[in-house]
Amino acid sequence: MKSAARQTGVSLIEVLVSLLIMGIGLLGAAALQLNALKFTDSSAVTSQASFIAYDMMDRIRANPDANYVLANLSAAPTGTAADTRTQDLIDFAANIRAIAPNGVGDGSSIAVDGRTVTITVRWSDSRAANASSVSNTQTAGDGLQTYTLVSRVAIDKGIK
Repeated sequence: MKSAARQTGVSLIEVLVSLLIMGIGLLGAAALQLNALKFTDSSAVTSQASFIAYDMMDRIRANPDANYVLANLSAAPTGTAADTRTQDLIDFAANIRAIAPNGVGDGSSIAVDGRTVTITVRWSDSRAANASSVSNTQTAGDGLQTYTLVSRVAIDKGIK
């Protein structure tokens, strides 16, 4: 009498090989899921940086004659605000520190050249830094991302 495995033509080696192939496929699916989670988190923080930069640009447009130059976050005012400009800078610094803890956001700045404003937001993206594809605003290996927004905030006076 032959065994059931012999009657169907499936050997133990064939079963083990199929289990090995299925295990490799499941490991690949798990790795794909982990990368998806990393990139989802990275894009969420990039969106937050974009919102922070555009929020600050709108605040500068609302008060174009104030001096909003900020070399880095350590130069940002703290405490209670005496005027709108100071409150805007306090909020900007607080928002960046919320997405860039551990002082990594100190590379963030606001530069003003006439009516052209450049807002740079910098944060750590160490989870996505080890990924194989690195965006053009990130240096491979350092885990830092930079979002830069450049815009004119007002029309120059005297131009017709």
